[in-house]
Amino acid sequence: MKVIFMGSPDFSVPILDALHAHHEVVCVYCQPPRPAGRGKKDRPTPVQARAEELGLPVRHPVTLRTPEAQADLAALGAEVAVVVAYGLLLPQAILDAPTRGCVNIHASLLPRWRGAAPIHRAILAGDAETGICIMQMEAGLDTGPVLMCEKTHIGPEDTTQDLHDRLSGMGARLILGALDALDDLAPQPQPAEGVTYAEKISKDEARIDWTRPAAEVDRHIRGLSPFPGAWTILAGERVKLLRCRLAPGNGRPGEVLDGLTIACGEGAVEVTLVQREGKRPMEPDEFLRGFPLDRGSIAAQS
Repeated sequence: MKVIFMGSPDFSVPILDALHAHHEVVCVYCQPPRPAGRGKKDRPTPVQARAEELGLPVRHPVTLRTPEAQADLAALGAEVAVVVAYGLLLPQAILDAPTRGCVNIHASLLPRWRGAAPIHRAILAGDAETGICIMQMEAGLDTGPVLMCEKTHIGPEDTTQDLHDRLSGMGARLILGALDALDDLAPQPQPAEGVTYAEKISKDEARIDWTRPAAEVDRHIRGLSPFPGAWTILAGERVKLLRCRLAPGNGRPGEVLDGLTIACGEGAVEVTLVQREGKRPMEPDEFLRGFPLDRGSIAAQS
């Protein structure tokens, strides 16, 4: 099948690889390179970098709303466009260009968590499960009928990174099955009930509030790992907490009980992966050798 691929971040790369191995990818669309790093040099998206490694043509228009951009895409003569975390809404002319339409790979169980950050929001909300939906695209935000769906359990220590990697692999496998069976799939309209929106994650959400119950602090840490990374102040230094689990213990909110077990408003969490500014992530024993914490000290919120 002649396929246009539209995606930008790391999540999309395994899906591009799968499509390249089984179909003819006639062009890859992604977000333009943007300044990054200390030098603020333009850096291509992970999808662009991978597409160029594979020798695939790449386009990164700022908009798809111009007649020129729409004509350029239509001229590719693709049968289908596969979209995953592309970063632009597709106007109707783009949706209509491939002869068999556009399909989207979305990392949630639609209609729950439409929008930009479905993996983060599922963990933050304490959802027991999430999954991948292959959706027939229409003009609304993740509103199209679902062609195929697969669920996965959210484990008690899963982070956003863990789910990200698992769901990306699921998406790669599911899209191949969906394209093979495209003529036989019956689109299922999304129900009107149960719609939620996964707003983009803001860095302002990252500060840990130790007065909250341990279950909420635990989800906060795991849901924001690795980006932007939930943080607190330990011994006067801003530190990111990247992995944790619920732990027995009680104390004042933010009190260091033992090692990296910290009291919350109710209960406690044991931090199992931590990162100082400018350093790599470390497990508690290694972190505490160079950063001893007094039992009874208080983690600050700002």
